[in-house]
Amino acid sequence: MSGHSKWATIKHKKGAADQARGKLFAKIIRQVEVAARQGGGDMDMNPTLRTMYQKARSASVPLDTIEKAIKRGTGDLEGVIYEQITYEGYAPHGVAILIDVLTDNRNRTGSDVRTALKKNGGSVAEPGAVAWQFERKGIITVPGSVSEDDVMLAALDAGAEDIINEGDTWRVTTAPHDVTGVQDALLAAGIAVESADTTMLPTSTIELDTPEAAKSVLRVIDALDENDDVQDVYANFDIPDEVMAGIEL
Repeated sequence: MSGHSKWATIKHKKGAADQARGKLFAKIIRQVEVAARQGGGDMDMNPTLRTMYQKARSASVPLDTIEKAIKRGTGDLEGVIYEQITYEGYAPHGVAILIDVLTDNRNRTGSDVRTALKKNGGSVAEPGAVAWQFERKGIITVPGSVSEDDVMLAALDAGAEDIINEGDTWRVTTAPHDVTGVQDALLAAGIAVESADTTMLPTSTIELDTPEAAKSVLRVIDALDENDDVQDVYANFDIPDEVMAGIEL
């Protein structure tokens, strides 16, 4: 299993806890609002908003809450103007980190990110020092119970780049602009889609081969994730299965 897949699994489990605290809702709603502000409130004309809408629905965000976020984004309701910023940094063991934020106060968020990194053994990197180690991709997950032939037939014909069996799920990788088209093709073929989003995948990974090393990196990720302004954290680590099995999430 790749480092990205393991981290996705961790984030899924963390997401369940975040949802209970209301954090996940708040972050997704902010993404919906920004997508509507940037591309308009028509999901047929704004694929980013459509993806964020589906992400919100998959997380069980109430429809009324989503609709109000879209209206704030389009200006039909009063709302806060959020700025998109990506910070770059390092966790222990040279692990590269990208931190996507949506904030209404650049100075506050920048200070919080620097503090979270420094207190947990990480550091801020200069712009461009880390970003080159990642590439943006679309990731769609479907149930592992679906046959490989069915997934391949629907996804590859719609432009998917790769399909990987991850046990309980299939991971379908696409170019960022193909996420919606491939998702629609899967649904049209009667294949359930568990999630669909864009992410930053590392072009190479650093193996964390001890529980101590893994925990030291995850501690940084956790600290960053606790910040409501932080939307996504991407890192280029890989944790072997035997080490992963011994880590308490």
